[in-house]
Amino acid sequence: MVLPKSVKLVEVGPRDGLQNEKELVTTADKVELVNRLTNAGFQAVEAGSFVSPKWVPQMGDSADVLSQITRKDGVSYPSLTPNMRGFETAMSVGVKEVAIFGAASESFSQKNINCSIAESLERFAPIMEAAKENDVKVRGYVSCVIGCPYEGKIDSAKVAEVSKTLFDMGCYEISLGDTIGVGTPEEVKHLFEAVSKLVPIDQLAGHFHDTYGQALANIYAAMEMGISVFDSSVAGLGGCPYAKGASGNVSSEDVVYMLHGCGVKTGVDFEKLLDAGRFISNVIGRKPNSRVSNALA
Repeated sequence: MVLPKSVKLVEVGPRDGLQNEKELVTTADKVELVNRLTNAGFQAVEAGSFVSPKWVPQMGDSADVLSQITRKDGVSYPSLTPNMRGFETAMSVGVKEVAIFGAASESFSQKNINCSIAESLERFAPIMEAAKENDVKVRGYVSCVIGCPYEGKIDSAKVAEVSKTLFDMGCYEISLGDTIGVGTPEEVKHLFEAVSKLVPIDQLAGHFHDTYGQALANIYAAMEMGISVFDSSVAGLGGCPYAKGASGNVSSEDVVYMLHGCGVKTGVDFEKLLDAGRFISNVIGRKPNSRVSNALA
Protein backbone atom coordinates (compact mmCIF):
# COMPACT_ATOMS: atom_id res chain seq x y z
CA MET A 1 0.00 0.00 0.00
CA VAL A 2 1.29 3.46 -0.93
CA LEU A 3 0.56 6.40 1.39
CA PRO A 4 -0.56 9.73 -0.13
CA LYS A 5 2.21 12.29 -0.61
CA SER A 6 0.09 14.92 1.16
CA VAL A 7 -2.98 15.04 3.36
CA LYS A 8 -5.53 17.78 3.93
CA LEU A 9 -6.46 18.22 7.59
CA VAL A 10 -9.80 19.79 8.48
CA GLU A 11 -9.35 21.38 11.91
CA VAL A 12 -12.60 20.93 13.83
CA GLY A 13 -11.53 22.11 17.29
CA PRO A 14 -13.24 25.54 17.30
CA ARG A 15 -16.63 23.92 16.55
CA ASP A 16 -16.76 20.18 17.18
CA GLY A 17 -14.13 20.49 19.89
CA LEU A 18 -15.59 23.34 21.91
CA GLN A 19 -19.32 22.80 21.43
CA ASN A 20 -19.76 20.59 24.50
CA GLU A 21 -17.60 22.63 26.88
CA LYS A 22 -19.81 23.55 29.84
CA GLU A 23 -18.00 26.80 30.65
CA LEU A 24 -18.56 29.38 27.90
CA VAL A 25 -15.41 30.34 25.99
CA THR A 26 -15.37 34.04 25.10
CA THR A 27 -15.81 35.17 21.52
CA ALA A 28 -12.40 36.81 21.66
CA ASP A 29 -10.72 33.53 22.64
CA LYS A 30 -12.54 31.63 19.89
CA VAL A 31 -11.45 34.23 17.34
CA GLU A 32 -7.88 33.99 18.63
CA LEU A 33 -7.98 30.19 18.32
CA VAL A 34 -9.26 30.27 14.73
CA ASN A 35 -6.64 32.85 13.79
CA ARG A 36 -3.86 30.80 15.37
CA LEU A 37 -4.99 27.71 13.48
CA THR A 38 -5.16 29.69 10.25
CA ASN A 39 -1.62 30.93 10.82
CA ALA A 40 -0.50 27.37 11.56
CA GLY A 41 -1.34 26.47 7.98
CA PHE A 42 -4.62 24.53 8.04
CA GLN A 43 -6.51 24.63 4.75
CA ALA A 44 -9.86 24.34 6.53
CA VAL A 45 -10.87 25.45 10.03
CA GLU A 46 -14.39 24.60 11.17
CA ALA A 47 -15.24 27.89 12.81
CA GLY A 48 -18.84 27.74 14.03
CA SER A 49 -22.23 26.12 14.21
CA PHE A 50 -25.48 27.92 13.44
CA VAL A 51 -27.73 25.95 15.73
CA SER A 52 -30.16 27.10 18.41
CA PRO A 53 -28.27 28.50 21.44
CA LYS A 54 -30.89 26.72 23.52
CA TRP A 55 -29.43 23.37 22.47
CA VAL A 56 -25.77 24.33 22.04
CA PRO A 57 -25.09 27.46 24.13
CA GLN A 58 -21.34 27.37 23.38
CA MET A 59 -22.03 28.06 19.70
CA GLY A 60 -24.41 30.97 20.32
CA ASP A 61 -21.79 33.51 19.20
CA SER A 62 -20.83 31.81 15.92
CA ALA A 63 -22.01 34.79 13.85
CA ASP A 64 -19.74 37.08 15.88
CA VAL A 65 -16.80 34.68 15.58
CA LEU A 66 -17.19 34.41 11.79
CA SER A 67 -17.48 38.20 11.55
CA GLN A 68 -14.30 38.85 13.53
CA ILE A 69 -11.80 36.21 12.39
CA THR A 70 -8.99 37.18 10.04
CA ARG A 71 -9.65 35.20 6.89
CA LYS A 72 -6.83 34.04 4.68
CA ASP A 73 -7.04 33.36 0.95
CA GLY A 74 -7.13 29.65 0.21
CA VAL A 75 -8.48 28.75 3.66
CA SER A 76 -12.09 27.67 4.13
CA TYR A 77 -14.05 28.22 7.34
CA PRO A 78 -16.89 25.69 7.18
CA SER A 79 -19.78 26.02 9.62
CA LEU A 80 -22.54 23.63 10.59
CA THR A 81 -26.00 24.64 9.35
CA PRO A 82 -28.64 22.05 10.30
CA ASN A 83 -31.59 24.12 9.05
CA MET A 84 -32.48 27.02 6.77
CA ARG A 85 -32.51 29.56 9.59
CA GLY A 86 -28.93 28.60 10.42
CA PHE A 87 -27.97 28.67 6.74
CA GLU A 88 -29.37 32.17 6.28
CA THR A 89 -27.50 33.46 9.34
CA ALA A 90 -24.31 31.88 8.03
CA MET A 91 -24.79 33.65 4.69
CA SER A 92 -25.19 36.98 6.47
CA VAL A 93 -21.65 36.74 7.87
CA GLY A 94 -19.99 35.62 4.64
CA VAL A 95 -19.71 31.87 5.16
CA LYS A 96 -18.62 30.18 1.90
CA GLU A 97 -18.80 26.55 3.04
CA VAL A 98 -21.36 24.81 5.25
CA ALA A 99 -21.72 21.32 6.67
CA ILE A 100 -24.74 19.08 7.13
CA PHE A 101 -24.89 15.78 8.96
CA GLY A 102 -26.64 12.45 8.92
CA ALA A 103 -26.18 9.22 10.88
CA ALA A 104 -25.80 5.60 9.89
CA SER A 105 -27.73 4.54 13.00
CA GLU A 106 -31.50 4.98 13.29
CA SER A 107 -31.31 4.96 17.09
CA PHE A 108 -28.61 7.62 17.16
CA SER A 109 -30.57 9.79 14.73
CA GLN A 110 -33.69 9.56 16.88
CA LYS A 111 -31.82 10.27 20.13
CA ASN A 112 -29.65 13.03 18.67
CA ILE A 113 -32.06 14.99 16.45
CA ASN A 114 -35.41 13.29 17.14
CA CYS A 115 -36.12 12.02 13.63
CA SER A 116 -35.30 9.11 11.33
CA ILE A 117 -32.28 9.06 9.04
CA ALA A 118 -34.51 9.57 5.99
CA GLU A 119 -36.32 12.50 7.63
CA SER A 120 -33.03 14.13 8.64
CA LEU A 121 -31.73 13.96 5.09
CA GLU A 122 -34.99 15.33 3.65
CA ARG A 123 -34.61 18.40 5.86
CA PHE A 124 -31.40 19.28 4.06
CA ALA A 125 -32.98 19.55 0.60
CA PRO A 126 -33.75 23.31 0.87
CA ILE A 127 -30.25 23.97 2.24
CA MET A 128 -28.69 22.17 -0.73
CA GLU A 129 -30.85 24.20 -3.13
CA ALA A 130 -29.98 27.50 -1.43
CA ALA A 131 -26.29 26.58 -1.31
CA LYS A 132 -26.30 25.96 -5.04
CA GLU A 133 -27.94 29.33 -5.67
CA ASN A 134 -25.38 31.09 -3.43
CA ASP A 135 -22.36 29.21 -4.82
CA VAL A 136 -21.66 27.73 -1.37
CA LYS A 137 -19.91 24.39 -0.95
CA VAL A 138 -21.55 21.77 1.26
CA ARG A 139 -19.69 19.07 3.16
CA GLY A 140 -21.56 16.07 4.53
CA TYR A 141 -20.92 14.22 7.77
CA VAL A 142 -22.06 10.70 8.59
CA SER A 143 -22.03 9.75 12.28
CA CYS A 144 -21.67 6.29 13.86
CA VAL A 145 -20.07 4.70 10.80
CA ILE A 146 -18.61 1.73 12.69
CA GLY A 147 -20.39 1.59 16.03
CA CYS A 148 -23.34 3.17 17.83
CA PRO A 149 -23.80 3.63 21.60
CA TYR A 150 -27.34 2.24 21.26
CA GLU A 151 -27.17 -0.31 18.42
CA GLY A 152 -23.59 -1.61 18.62
CA LYS A 153 -21.99 -2.58 15.29
CA ILE A 154 -23.17 -0.69 12.21
CA ASP A 155 -23.49 -2.31 8.78
CA SER A 156 -21.13 -0.70 6.25
CA ALA A 157 -23.87 -1.05 3.63
CA LYS A 158 -26.00 1.41 5.62
CA VAL A 159 -23.09 3.84 5.82
CA ALA A 160 -22.63 3.57 2.07
CA GLU A 161 -26.34 4.20 1.49
CA VAL A 162 -26.41 7.37 3.64
CA SER A 163 -23.14 8.59 2.12
CA LYS A 164 -24.46 8.14 -1.42
CA THR A 165 -27.62 10.06 -0.54
CA LEU A 166 -25.56 13.02 0.71
CA PHE A 167 -23.28 12.79 -2.32
CA ASP A 168 -26.23 12.69 -4.74
CA MET A 169 -27.75 15.71 -2.97
CA GLY A 170 -24.65 17.68 -3.90
CA CYS A 171 -22.15 17.37 -1.04
CA TYR A 172 -18.66 17.72 -2.49
CA GLU A 173 -17.15 15.55 0.24
CA ILE A 174 -18.45 13.05 2.80
CA SER A 175 -16.66 12.74 6.14
CA LEU A 176 -17.20 9.35 7.78
CA GLY A 177 -17.21 9.65 11.55
CA ASP A 178 -16.33 6.94 14.06
CA THR A 179 -18.31 8.89 16.63
CA ILE A 180 -17.60 6.66 19.62
CA GLY A 181 -14.11 5.63 18.58
CA VAL A 182 -14.62 1.85 18.55
CA GLY A 183 -13.21 1.13 15.09
CA THR A 184 -10.05 -0.83 14.37
CA PRO A 185 -7.85 -0.67 11.24
CA GLU A 186 -9.31 -3.68 9.45
CA GLU A 187 -12.85 -2.44 10.11
CA VAL A 188 -11.86 0.95 8.72
CA LYS A 189 -10.50 -0.65 5.54
CA HIS A 190 -13.69 -2.64 5.12
CA LEU A 191 -15.75 0.53 5.68
CA PHE A 192 -13.98 2.58 3.01
CA GLU A 193 -13.98 -0.34 0.61
CA ALA A 194 -17.77 -0.58 0.95
CA VAL A 195 -18.52 3.13 0.75
CA SER A 196 -16.14 3.77 -2.15
CA LYS A 197 -18.27 1.48 -4.31
CA LEU A 198 -20.97 4.17 -4.21
CA VAL A 199 -18.99 7.40 -3.59
CA PRO A 200 -15.63 8.17 -5.28
CA ILE A 201 -12.75 7.52 -2.90
CA ASP A 202 -11.31 11.00 -3.51
CA GLN A 203 -14.53 12.53 -2.17
CA LEU A 204 -14.42 10.70 1.15
CA ALA A 205 -12.78 11.82 4.40
CA GLY A 206 -12.16 10.24 7.80
CA HIS A 207 -13.23 11.55 11.21
CA PHE A 208 -11.89 9.41 14.06
CA HIS A 209 -12.35 9.60 17.80
CA ASP A 210 -9.68 8.15 20.04
CA THR A 211 -11.82 6.59 22.77
CA TYR A 212 -10.12 3.19 22.43
CA GLY A 213 -6.74 4.56 21.35
CA GLN A 214 -7.24 3.47 17.74
CA ALA A 215 -7.52 6.79 15.91
CA LEU A 216 -3.96 7.08 14.57
CA ALA A 217 -3.92 3.45 13.45
CA ASN A 218 -7.29 3.99 11.78
CA ILE A 219 -6.04 7.08 9.95
CA TYR A 220 -3.05 5.10 8.70
CA ALA A 221 -5.35 2.30 7.52
CA ALA A 222 -7.58 4.80 5.74
CA MET A 223 -4.56 6.35 4.00
CA GLU A 224 -3.64 2.88 2.75
CA MET A 225 -7.12 2.76 1.20
CA GLY A 226 -6.50 6.05 -0.63
CA ILE A 227 -8.09 8.55 1.79
CA SER A 228 -6.21 11.86 1.96
CA VAL A 229 -8.57 14.12 3.97
CA PHE A 230 -8.98 13.79 7.73
CA ASP A 231 -10.69 15.77 10.48
CA SER A 232 -8.72 16.44 13.66
CA SER A 233 -9.11 18.64 16.70
CA VAL A 234 -6.48 20.86 18.28
CA ALA A 235 -5.49 19.63 21.76
CA GLY A 236 -7.86 16.68 21.27
CA LEU A 237 -10.84 18.85 22.16
CA GLY A 238 -14.33 17.44 22.00
CA GLY A 239 -16.25 14.23 22.29
CA CYS A 240 -19.70 12.84 21.66
CA PRO A 241 -22.10 13.81 24.48
CA TYR A 242 -24.30 10.81 23.67
CA ALA A 243 -21.48 8.26 23.70
CA LYS A 244 -20.52 6.81 27.07
CA GLY A 245 -16.79 7.13 27.65
CA ALA A 246 -16.08 8.88 24.36
CA SER A 247 -12.83 10.72 25.01
CA GLY A 248 -12.94 13.01 22.05
CA ASN A 249 -11.58 13.69 18.61
CA VAL A 250 -8.08 12.63 17.66
CA SER A 251 -5.70 15.48 18.45
CA SER A 252 -4.30 17.48 15.54
CA GLU A 253 -0.86 17.51 17.19
CA ASP A 254 -0.70 13.70 17.30
CA VAL A 255 -1.91 13.39 13.71
CA VAL A 256 0.57 15.94 12.35
CA TYR A 257 3.44 14.32 14.27
CA MET A 258 2.59 10.93 12.77
CA LEU A 259 2.07 12.22 9.23
CA HIS A 260 5.27 14.26 9.17
CA GLY A 261 7.12 11.26 10.57
CA CYS A 262 5.79 9.19 7.66
CA GLY A 263 6.93 11.78 5.13
CA VAL A 264 3.35 12.88 4.40
CA LYS A 265 2.99 16.63 3.88
CA THR A 266 0.22 18.58 5.65
CA GLY A 267 1.20 22.22 5.20
CA VAL A 268 0.81 22.65 8.96
CA ASP A 269 3.51 24.34 11.05
CA PHE A 270 3.94 21.92 13.95
CA GLU A 271 5.26 24.48 16.47
CA LYS A 272 2.44 26.94 15.76
CA LEU A 273 -0.06 24.09 16.16
CA LEU A 274 1.43 23.18 19.55
CA ASP A 275 1.13 26.82 20.61
CA ALA A 276 -2.53 26.95 19.52
CA GLY A 277 -3.30 23.79 21.48
CA ARG A 278 -1.65 25.11 24.62
CA PHE A 279 -3.42 28.44 24.22
CA ILE A 280 -6.93 26.95 24.16
CA SER A 281 -6.05 24.43 26.88
CA ASN A 282 -5.03 27.30 29.14
CA VAL A 283 -8.32 29.05 28.33
CA ILE A 284 -10.42 26.05 29.38
CA GLY A 285 -8.17 25.23 32.32
CA ARG A 286 -6.75 21.79 31.57
CA LYS A 287 -3.86 20.02 29.88
CA PRO A 288 -4.08 19.28 26.15
CA ASN A 289 -5.54 15.86 25.37
CA SER A 290 -2.58 15.23 23.09
CA ARG A 291 0.19 12.77 23.89
CA VAL A 292 2.64 14.62 21.66
CA SER A 293 1.92 18.02 23.22
CA ASN A 294 2.29 16.67 26.74
CA ALA A 295 5.48 14.76 25.87
CA LEU A 296 7.04 17.95 24.49
CA ALA A 297 5.79 20.22 27.28
